[in-house]
Amino acid sequence: MVAFGKKLKDRQIQEWQGYYINYKLMKKRVRQYSRQIEVGAQDRRHVLKDFSRMLDNQIEKIVLFVLEQQGVLASRISKLGEWQEALQEQPDLSQISELREAYRAVGQDLLKLLYFVEINAIGLRKILKKFDKRFGYRFTDYYVKTRANHPYSQLQQIFKHVGIGAVVGAISRNLGDLQDRQGSYLSIYDQPPLPLQDPIIDSIKAAVDRLTHSTNFLNFLAQHALIMQDELPAPVEEEAKDQKYHFMSLLLNLVNTFLYMVNTYIIVPTADDYAMSLGAAATVCGVIIGAMAVAQIFSSVYFSAWSNKSYFRPLIFSSIVLLVGNAMYALAYDLDSIAVLLVGRLFCGLGSARAVNRRYISDCVPLKIRMQASAGFVSASALGMACGPALAGLLQFDFKIYKLTFNQDTLPGWVMTLAWLLYLIWLWISFKEPVREVEANGTTEKSNAAAGNDELENGVKQPLLISSRNSEEKEGDEDGDQDQEFDDGEETPGESRKPATSLASAYRLLTPSVKVQLLIYFMLKYAMEILVSESSVITTYYFNWSTTAVAIFLFCIGLTVLPVNIIVGSYISNMFEDRQILLASEIMVCIGILLSFHVIIQYTVPQYVISGLIMFVSAEVLEGVNLSLLSRVMSSRLSRGTYNGGLLSTEAGTIARVIADATITLAGYLGDKLLLNVTLLPSLLICIGSIIATIFTYNTLY
Repeated sequence: MVAFGKKLKDRQIQEWQGYYINYKLMKKRVRQYSRQIEVGAQDRRHVLKDFSRMLDNQIEKIVLFVLEQQGVLASRISKLGEWQEALQEQPDLSQISELREAYRAVGQDLLKLLYFVEINAIGLRKILKKFDKRFGYRFTDYYVKTRANHPYSQLQQIFKHVGIGAVVGAISRNLGDLQDRQGSYLSIYDQPPLPLQDPIIDSIKAAVDRLTHSTNFLNFLAQHALIMQDELPAPVEEEAKDQKYHFMSLLLNLVNTFLYMVNTYIIVPTADDYAMSLGAAATVCGVIIGAMAVAQIFSSVYFSAWSNKSYFRPLIFSSIVLLVGNAMYALAYDLDSIAVLLVGRLFCGLGSARAVNRRYISDCVPLKIRMQASAGFVSASALGMACGPALAGLLQFDFKIYKLTFNQDTLPGWVMTLAWLLYLIWLWISFKEPVREVEANGTTEKSNAAAGNDELENGVKQPLLISSRNSEEKEGDEDGDQDQEFDDGEETPGESRKPATSLASAYRLLTPSVKVQLLIYFMLKYAMEILVSESSVITTYYFNWSTTAVAIFLFCIGLTVLPVNIIVGSYISNMFEDRQILLASEIMVCIGILLSFHVIIQYTVPQYVISGLIMFVSAEVLEGVNLSLLSRVMSSRLSRGTYNGGLLSTEAGTIARVIADATITLAGYLGDKLLLNVTLLPSLLICIGSIIATIFTYNTLY
């Protein structure tokens, strides 16, 4: 990734050269301010006033040019409209085709204008962040808040882009009218569920999406994927992804995600019974469930590295390993071996290809549908989490075929073995390995995108000024000036563009606020794993629930994921800042944990269910908001390579699950009576610690 100053210079439209933000001049001015303040030649108030005036002038120059160009486009559309009226009187197929191409040419020029706005908005955000970093306080918050909320705001002209919307509407309507409607008199306004399917309109919509921080449900859900990307995808790169894209391959990745989540949670309602049938304590269910997470700590790394070279081979390997692991899990009953059972679960964890699934979305899915694909990934995960326990509740049979036993303990293993076998056949027949570009030295070009976390998600659209997707990159002036801005992590000049080469080097790139967000993710995964993994043991001890009752409970809380995200993504996130929702969600998780403790009074089903729902739902809200913030402040060096930001998040969540499951098993030695309170205590302490850390870093969160 090249420095932004060089990228701005290289990607400028030559005839518009004088209207771009003068990024180079503003960088020099920031350095001058710094030197003047150091020697006492200027005070801070004068610097703020002068810099604000300079920014106002730059923004006004950009906005006035955009308005002028919108007028030019509107004039062209008006003339094309006159042509279209004439053709309605005397239709001519050749002229209609020519008129359609003329409208598309206007659309192409609109795309150039949108790209002009985008690259200038990024430049403004970067120079604001550079100013904040140089002087040690958040001038950005003051500047954006005062300018964006003013009734005569120049910034609002860009953020609202009313004129651009009108141009898009005119192009869409007229292209729609020129389509063959087989005699219908309906327009695009009469059929809103059926938008115009035209490549130029799709491209314009994708460009507008990149300029807009849309807080709708689809975007909020997609943010869980934590798929990071460059701020300015080059048109050539997007064309390459269009060629790589294969719908069936994307579908196979989503099915892999769904099946893996089913595989993870299908054993939860019966793991304690299975452990006891093999002569172990019921609380050994923690080790049985957690064995999969232990192996996933390692599989996340090698699958992330493997996806640099291939998608098909790691998916094949994953399916075979999961098939073998589930067969071993089922056979452990007849072999009467807890060791075989645990090895089977370890194999299942070694087959976790979620890193490949996310990598495929970020590398091979075009930008215009990447948000939908990311949301599909999260939905598949949520659906798998809910369907796993529900399926276990349905498998209440007991019979033998030859010497093989099929009952509620072994059927989850056998069902998943069959599922992975069918998936493997489908994968072999239908998956299409994307063509990878070859660099000049003959090596395969590595993808730039990130793998991701278990139920996490990054939005594909992020704000350009108020919230940035990547941390500031190291930059140098084209004139040889050596004043460079480093990423928030500790970097040396020679490493400014290189991805991290190990987990340790990736960790060193994390800022304090990012570390706090990873702590929050660790906390919520720990609390959720405690709730889910010990549910069978706790409900059996206190309420004498059957396996079916436990499965229904887990199925119901799993079903809350999508409705909660609809409410938060469509409404709550439009009313409050992300950091406010973050802190409020942490407090609600803490309240849910406190309500879950068994104190003097009798422990009841309503107390357990209500406290569990509060904890789980709050954690789901917290996860989405936390990862939305995380995707904006993560170092740009962690957006690519094997050891990326998504992998760090995956490892944090997986380690939390491992520790939680180990806690359940260790607490089991104290007896079932103390199990609930002993396992909840660490959750409470970690939650309180994360709340305190959030309060201390609150002002550094976007």
